[in-house]
Amino acid sequence: MTATGTALLAADVAAVVEEVFAEVHRLQAAALPVVRDLAGAGPGRLEDAARELLATPGQLAVGLGLIVAPRPEDGVGLRLLWWQVDPAGGRLVALHPDLRPSSLGFYDYTSTEWFDVPRCTGRRHVVGPYVDVHGTGRYLFTLTEPVLHGGRFLGVVGADVPVSRFEASLLGLLGADVSPFVLVNDEGRVVLSTSAARLVGALLRPDTDLPGEGTPVAGVPWRLFPVDGADRLLRG
Repeated sequence: MTATGTALLAADVAAVVEEVFAEVHRLQAAALPVVRDLAGAGPGRLEDAARELLATPGQLAVGLGLIVAPRPEDGVGLRLLWWQVDPAGGRLVALHPDLRPSSLGFYDYTSTEWFDVPRCTGRRHVVGPYVDVHGTGRYLFTLTEPVLHGGRFLGVVGADVPVSRFEASLLGLLGADVSPFVLVNDEGRVVLSTSAARLVGALLRPDTDLPGEGTPVAGVPWRLFPVDGADRLLRG
């Protein structure tokens, strides 16, 4: 694969990512009134927006919502407003994780990467692939962007996307004649692979498995490596 071909392939990956972030961004307007005044504003508009988006034909996300940044000085505690497609029946349901700090099953979302990176950087982020043990049990990517008001971090809005849906959408865009490639995230984990020798989720070591930095994918912490006929990763 030529350098131009690799760059075009990376651009196609970025286009699918942007498709999801466009849906996430649509939640921002509905999320702001809720997160600015949790005592007075109900989640109705936000819930309506999330449910409408999740019911859209061809939607990649299976979960959408708002995760609130605790503000003890304002009396605001942990709060997660999230709606997802039930993998068993296909219904849209609200997610209710255990947010009680005293509980053995306490879900401290403030320590998760998908929450902490946007909080620290003020920029959007992608996490995965990982198994969602607190929600759907699926193999997912989570895409989040910060909710900001007056420069203050109020939480994140985000989407859960099954790896299988992301892969199907991307390969459908690329067509059957695409050259083999491997996508790797910032920790060296395989995000997507058309190489039989490297499975999604495998952890590649930068010193022995990766032949350089690869071609970056705009907007996300991913890199793309072409694969040759002997299933060897190329520099990109």
